[in-house]
Amino acid sequence: MTPLFPTLRGYRRGWLRADVLAGLAAGAVVVPQAMAYATIAGLPVQVGLYTCMIPMLLYAVLGGSRVLSTSTTSTIATLTASTMAAAGVAAGSTSALATLTVEVGLLLLGGWLLRLGALVENISTPVLVGVKTGVGLVVAVGQLPKLLGLDVSLTGGFFAQLNTVVSHLGDANSTTIALSAVLLIVLVGAGRLLPRVPAPLVAVVLALLASVLLDLPSRGVALIAPVPSGLPVPDLPGFAHSAAMLPGAIAIAFMVFMESLSVGRAMRKPSEPALDNDRELLAAGAASTAGAFFGAMPSAGGFSQTAVNDRAGARTQAAQLVTIALAVAVALWLAPVLDELPQAALAAMVLVAVLGLIKPADFARLARIDRMEFWIAAATAFVGLTAGLLAAVAVGIGATLILVLRELNRVTIDEESADPLVLRVGSGLYTANVRVAQSQILDVVGRHPGQRSVTLDMPRQRTFTVTVLDALHELSDQLGRDGVELRIAGLPAAAVDVARRTRWWKGWEDAGRVAPTVAEATRRRP
Repeated sequence: MTPLFPTLRGYRRGWLRADVLAGLAAGAVVVPQAMAYATIAGLPVQVGLYTCMIPMLLYAVLGGSRVLSTSTTSTIATLTASTMAAAGVAAGSTSALATLTVEVGLLLLGGWLLRLGALVENISTPVLVGVKTGVGLVVAVGQLPKLLGLDVSLTGGFFAQLNTVVSHLGDANSTTIALSAVLLIVLVGAGRLLPRVPAPLVAVVLALLASVLLDLPSRGVALIAPVPSGLPVPDLPGFAHSAAMLPGAIAIAFMVFMESLSVGRAMRKPSEPALDNDRELLAAGAASTAGAFFGAMPSAGGFSQTAVNDRAGARTQAAQLVTIALAVAVALWLAPVLDELPQAALAAMVLVAVLGLIKPADFARLARIDRMEFWIAAATAFVGLTAGLLAAVAVGIGATLILVLRELNRVTIDEESADPLVLRVGSGLYTANVRVAQSQILDVVGRHPGQRSVTLDMPRQRTFTVTVLDALHELSDQLGRDGVELRIAGLPAAAVDVARRTRWWKGWEDAGRVAPTVAEATRRRP
């Protein structure tokens, strides 16, 4: 049975003060940031607030990271918007959101049941670099109308949206631009010069004060939609659009797991237990599934909020319970105050957050190490900018499979001895690389005319597939036509057991062509 509240086991009384302070510090970042991320998806700001409740609670109950702070992220919010738009869902539909969120949760729970934690994790670094770059640029251009005070609707890809903004620059509101500039300076400056100060909270307070004291709405500054007071009311997800949103749900589920796991691992201290991939799938799946019934969007661990949690000294997930209490307090008592918040404040928070996803240095590093991986990252980002982020994730997953196959396709055949000819197979043979190995072996034998035998030393061949066994039999026939006998040495017992299921392997053993060591395999026979 999966233990509950694993990070609270052996809790010490002396940790309570650190967890309370860390929870409050993280909440000062999480709550306004989650509300801002909800606007990325075209959803009411309270959806972000609700995502700081039930999903956070479920992760605290089941998750293994001591400091991971979970609500939602800019990547998840952007993919949520793309999925709902591609499915033809009306903007701001909370019913469709519930359907999408429960799909994401069930997919993650399915991955947990099938123990796919290690498999799902194999999304390559180039793909993540490309997807995050696409997310950063697409979301950034989407915030420009709110930052400039433009009343325009953006459609199409990144370049089409950018063109729309540029063509309407003459309609920008000067007061909104001034407010946005001040908030961006506060967010960037506080983040760099005063990392312990909750910059998003400071920006929200300043924006609220300016809105009320300077009567910004009368100067053409747009405010957010009214935030309803109270806690989310339980509701059942519907089935409308479920099929249309399923491909997007798969992409979101991948990114939820990848983001949460990568942040959790980056923040784990050496003295803490290693994260279990399957437990993290369970925690993420339960968080989104339960959150779907309480107005939340898909949830994931965020780096900035987790970093605040860690810097503030969080010892366990008790800190996240404090953050939940803060979110509940905001929903119950501070919602009317938030009605005076300018849209530019949330847009500024989003812009600063997503620009952090765009890292040219990552592309330079990929180009320096492996040009193929650089082009995969660039192609993924370009697809995200032109065809949409869901297409970018699909391309990225396909590219990852190509990279995996490329690695499997690599096999080293080292010459241990020329007379008798002994070749050491440097890695196990699989369906993807056996034909390459077969060709390399024939080439080496061709460079040693007059040999009567060639011995393959295969200590790393843990098992056989039918394709590999067929290729070995074919290789034996090819060599036999030139008077060269193929011999096998050093096979692990498990691989031998599989090979004995063929009709011809016993004949090889009886003929002395299979031996436990190279010395026995190369012994001259009359």
